[in-house]
Amino acid sequence: MTNQSMLDPFSLWKSMYEQTESNLSEVINETLKKEEYAELLGQVQNGFLQYQQLIQSTTDSYLKQINVPTREEISSVASLIINLEEKVESLDEKIDDKLLNETVSSEINKLKTSISRLDKKMNQVIEALANDNNPSSTTTTSKDN
Repeated sequence: MTNQSMLDPFSLWKSMYEQTESNLSEVINETLKKEEYAELLGQVQNGFLQYQQLIQSTTDSYLKQINVPTREEISSVASLIINLEEKVESLDEKIDDKLLNETVSSEINKLKTSISRLDKKMNQVIEALANDNNPSSTTTTSKDN
């Protein structure tokens, strides 16, 4: 019995909270369903957007006065730099390809020259072998020695 006669502050607070919460919940639900509330939210949002535009334009004009680039100007320069880097890379690749092609062409020409020299030497070797197999040319060669 002593437990029931004691005032429990938590149970009092809990019952007060439950009653307040249910009443507030009903009021909030009714308010959210009204068209006037939606219009008010639209006006608040409009006001915020206008405020944001005002701050943006004020900031832009201030930055222009103190000769500091704006975010859009920096973004534009960054875009131009990226495009420039891509063009430089493209030109670099073209130069590398051209140098490689010139180097390959040069090497091919050197090989052609070497092959033609080898061909001439092989012809001389074949002629010399043919002359060695021919006895009449051998006698003339040995007479010359």
